[in-house]
Amino acid sequence: MTSLTINGKEYKVDASADIPLLWVIREQCGLTGTKFGCGIAQCGACTVHLDGQPVRSCVTSAISAEEKNITTIEGIALDKNTPHIVQQAWIEEQTPQCGYCQSGQIMSAVALLNENPSPSEEEIDAAMSGNICRCGMYGRIKSAIQRASASLQTSNTL
Repeated sequence: MTSLTINGKEYKVDASADIPLLWVIREQCGLTGTKFGCGIAQCGACTVHLDGQPVRSCVTSAISAEEKNITTIEGIALDKNTPHIVQQAWIEEQTPQCGYCQSGQIMSAVALLNENPSPSEEEIDAAMSGNICRCGMYGRIKSAIQRASASLQTSNTL
């Protein structure tokens, strides 16, 4: 048995050395917001935070995440009634079309703004370049990140 801390809660999971964190999160912990996209760390749909850093959970072994803090899309909101500032910006910008990639996009955006609360357009492009959106909502994604950044400047909260 392996012990994982996901969104501040401890989970006891059965994980062999080769099982990806993504499958443990989804199948054993029941947190289905993190999506499977490609399985080779190319699309970003499976992005979660490991000790605050964005990682592709499809190629990260569950065992390597033991004794680290894992945050999924379900764990970023302030509470059940208050979305994270990035989630709120996503809503206000009407960012998603199909929505499949959005949890990974949001997790990457949160990591970016945690590191750099006031990124330039070029820095946004660089940070988000590894996330694929089949619907091509890149303009809306960038606008949502800029909106969240502006909100951060006025609220000083992430």
